Amino acid sequence: MSNNLKKNILPHLISIAVFYLITLFYFSPAVFEGKIIFQNDILQWEGGAKEILDHRAQTGEEALWSNSMFGGMPAYLLSFEISGDITNFITKVLTLGLPHPINAIFFGMVSMYILLLSFKVRPEFSIIGAIAFAFNSFHIISIDAGHNAKIWAICLIPLILAGIHLAFHNKKLLGLGIFTLGLLLQLKFNHIQITYYTVIIVVVYLIAVLYQYIKAKALPDFAKVAAILVLGTVIAVGGNISRFLSVYEYGQYSTRGPSNLNNSTDGAKGLDKEYAFNWSQGKGETLTLLIPYFYGGGSREALDKDSNTEKALRANGVDNAQIRGFVEGAPTYWGDQPGTGGPIYGGAIMIFLFVLGLIYAPKHYKYAFLSITLISLILAWGKNLEWLNYAIFDYLPGYNKFRAVSMALCIALFSIPLLGTLGLEQLFTNPSNNKTIKNLLIALGCTAGVALLFTLVAGIFGFRAPADTNLPDWLIGAIQDDRKAMLRGSAFKSFIFITLSGALIWAALKEKLAIPIVGLGISLLLTLDLWLINKRYLNAEAFEYNPSAQFFSPNPADKVILKDQGYFRVLNLANPFNDARTSYFFNSIGGYHGAKMRRYQELIENVINPEMSQFIQKAQEGNFDFESIPALNMLNTKYIMAGQSENAVFENPMANGYAWMPLSIRDVSSNNEEISLIKGLNTLAEATINSAEFGSIAAGSGEVKLTHQSPNILRYEVDADKGGLVVFSEIYYTAGWKAYVNDQETDIVRTNYLLRGIEVPTGNSKVEMRFEPDSYYKTKPINVAAQYIWLLIFIGGIALEFKKKKS
Repeated sequence: MSNNLKKNILPHLISIAVFYLITLFYFSPAVFEGKIIFQNDILQWEGGAKEILDHRAQTGEEALWSNSMFGGMPAYLLSFEISGDITNFITKVLTLGLPHPINAIFFGMVSMYILLLSFKVRPEFSIIGAIAFAFNSFHIISIDAGHNAKIWAICLIPLILAGIHLAFHNKKLLGLGIFTLGLLLQLKFNHIQITYYTVIIVVVYLIAVLYQYIKAKALPDFAKVAAILVLGTVIAVGGNISRFLSVYEYGQYSTRGPSNLNNSTDGAKGLDKEYAFNWSQGKGETLTLLIPYFYGGGSREALDKDSNTEKALRANGVDNAQIRGFVEGAPTYWGDQPGTGGPIYGGAIMIFLFVLGLIYAPKHYKYAFLSITLISLILAWGKNLEWLNYAIFDYLPGYNKFRAVSMALCIALFSIPLLGTLGLEQLFTNPSNNKTIKNLLIALGCTAGVALLFTLVAGIFGFRAPADTNLPDWLIGAIQDDRKAMLRGSAFKSFIFITLSGALIWAALKEKLAIPIVGLGISLLLTLDLWLINKRYLNAEAFEYNPSAQFFSPNPADKVILKDQGYFRVLNLANPFNDARTSYFFNSIGGYHGAKMRRYQELIENVINPEMSQFIQKAQEGNFDFESIPALNMLNTKYIMAGQSENAVFENPMANGYAWMPLSIRDVSSNNEEISLIKGLNTLAEATINSAEFGSIAAGSGEVKLTHQSPNILRYEVDADKGGLVVFSEIYYTAGWKAYVNDQETDIVRTNYLLRGIEVPTGNSKVEMRFEPDSYYKTKPINVAAQYIWLLIFIGGIALEFKKKKS
């Protein structure tokens, strides 16, 4: 084997093999047995996207509108593909055939490895940072929950920064290709919150680079590279322009956009503060980065055998089945958040290396990545640092569109391994002396010493959680003892792992071990540490052969409604607006998505919820008052489900149908007036029109027949005794729906606050509505062309680097 192969290729092949094997064996049921992770969010997505996926498979066309959720909404955020798009193929190649979503973890390791190599970190140390970044508990817990797009977007952050770093270090074309690839794929996965965090990382890094260029009096060179990166951004955005513009356009009409009601508590734009900051991490909870069980585990987590809780339950005569059920889902978490799937932990070893990074990393990188880490922690604290984060929410552009601020810790989970690995590299780059040993001991004291301290003083905390409120005192005491034991045991494990890693580094500094052995040893310790934590949250029990088959198996209630082949909607009273199972079979009043249409959400809050409550109350008394639900009637709610049995299905005889001609029109002048009228309106006989927006429209009379229905096209025949307004039980969305009456384009007016209305003449008319958003159709050629431009740049960058090495 030639020296060049050993030096330049073999270490990287070994590294990729390590990443592949970790992914392969950790997720072995998915790889070797063909099982699938039971991901609730993905099952909910499958329910909401079923209509779109079926239409794509049957026709080869893209369904841009979905009728199956929330009465109807754009399909951009459910499932979105573009003909000629090569990003799916690129992803398969880059992840070496690993199945989705576990391929994100593998590529996250590769992505961080590339970044660390670009910072000239040797391969044996780059492996450490790569594993710590991608294999942390946040990623594993998120995959278990089904947040696949989020994890993919996070795992592409290192690749984006690697391209930027290479471009600023004399590899402009290759850097441009890598940067554009990372951003192209991240935008494809369409997690805007993570892209927002990526921008924060990039801005802080660029400030550090700019400072260096200013010192070197090389601002023109900085401007040239910046211009190249702007070009890469344009190409990446261009390669996703259809997706980007469609989602951006919809955002203005979604719950992320401005309120339509002037008495709304949501403010002018964005999410409600309380909603956005509900998942704010406690300041002390940051210590889970060092000691994973500092605040217990998940909101519901299995306790070890013979736990204090189990002993207390047995001592108080609790039934064995109840003991088992409680112990397998005990409330171990006692932090500030309403709930959590588990602690956010990237390895105590990496916190130790991070401290070394603060000592040894080059100053401009040290300050940059320390700043990024601090920003991450501050944002994650949310309402627990109210004075600052509320101001950020109000004034930082776009930030008020995001929720679950604890997600900002993904930034720290990126910057900590990066700075830590840079510090380790610099430690061994500098000659070893007494000061080196002293600094090593300082880092050990700041991390292993703190962990040991908490092992000894664990009893000083209260361990009280809101979940304890309804439990007897004897059980609360036992649970608190278990929480204390979790903290103490977790702190001691962190102490052991850090101490062993420190011992390896000390041995290498004393020339008792080769540096590659140190890298391998720390990698093994880190992997073992993370593996043991992660397996508590995603293990073999999380995999099933076909979870969707079980989840979507038709129950007796579904089978009753499936006999009706008409066009209607269904209301499932069981948690309707946070469940998309109903959408798998039917056009649903409810659904599961974080960005409903704003008008629909306003109708839910102001009209539908009160209607449902009143209807349920009367139904429980034996009075099925279908006239008392006018909003649900105008949405063509033909069936109401109150359970899974046959007799839990109630057919609504008062549903208005798919379209009708109201006998009278009531003009309104504001959204507030209109939504108030809907509450008591006979929506079959009367309709509302905001005359200030759409002018006055006459009422007519006649019959309407639906002749064709598909996601993007609706056709009707109207026989009007008197020309006038036809109301359709379809959600009004101005950005894409076009209407034609007898082949002549006509306006669609908004009626009944959120439905579509069209004015037709007397006599027989053919009405067609098509969903043809310009944001999709006019941008497709740009989308595909930009991706092929990137491909040429990427190939050119690689070829140029090979040419340089050869020469």
